Amino acid sequence: MVQRRGGFRRKTRSKLKKPLNRKGKISIRDYFQSFKEGNKVSLVGEPAVQDGMFHPRYKGLVGTVVGKQGRCYKVEIKDGNKKKLFVVHPVHLRRRL
Repeated sequence: MVQRRGGFRRKTRSKLKKPLNRKGKISIRDYFQSFKEGNKVSLVGEPAVQDGMFHPRYKGLVGTVVGKQGRCYKVEIKDGNKKKLFVVHPVHLRRRL
């Protein structure tokens, strides 16, 4: 059999593209934002920063912060009936009310 080519960013040119009005330097406020355990956050990828990014299939989902690991946060989401744990950089997270 032939091996499948490419990683998880394959064929995501339009999906992970920034809107024209958001291009340029990333916000330091977003890069260094902090969360507490139990905060609700939504997964919103920042294409300019690749490290600490989740898989694009989970874009837009809402999860709960359950801890911290280094500079990143552990976010638990529910995928169907299964709970999944992601380690996500804070630049890819947005606070939910």
